[in-house]
Amino acid sequence: MDFDNLAHLPLDQQQLVRTVTNRLHSEYAGTFGPETIQRFVVDSLQLLLPTAKVTSFLPVLVEKFARDQLRALGKLDGSLPSAVPSVLFLCVHNAGRSQMAAGWLRHLAGDRATVYSGGSEPASEINPAAVNAMAEVGIDITEEFPKPWTDQIVQAADVVITMGCGDACPLYPGKRYEDWELDDPAGQDLGAVRLI
Repeated sequence: MDFDNLAHLPLDQQQLVRTVTNRLHSEYAGTFGPETIQRFVVDSLQLLLPTAKVTSFLPVLVEKFARDQLRALGKLDGSLPSAVPSVLFLCVHNAGRSQMAAGWLRHLAGDRATVYSGGSEPASEINPAAVNAMAEVGIDITEEFPKPWTDQIVQAADVVITMGCGDACPLYPGKRYEDWELDDPAGQDLGAVRLI
């Protein structure tokens, strides 16, 4: 693979891009070329880096985010057709409401739906009260992380559910949208988050 075009990145980020690109290339060989995979890995890194509190987890998060984007691209271009509906939950910080809703849908639908979430201004971490409230009902969202929405994921979603992101939420013609009026769990105690 050609990694010559990474010179603008610091050495640790170049290594991250190489490692993640190679791993995803073995997963998507024959579907996407190495340049496409690398572009999504670099894009994912640049989108997640500004809010990353603990950079030691960044390779795992970049890989998950790049995988989501590649899966969405594959649905859009027909190279990875999907027979299951995809749902995108959007809010401002992607740290509470949208993560809890995504957790519920993953729990209820299993592999009968593809679930995405994103935010217009992603936080640096998921709201601990949201994690605790979901754990109380047996749903683990500890491996999730705040991330921005991307055009590929919005376009690949069959349904976009917004929660308080207002004008910042993306609107695409012909897409099914629902707006859920839910309080923001940011700064709320566990009791309030349970209700949300």
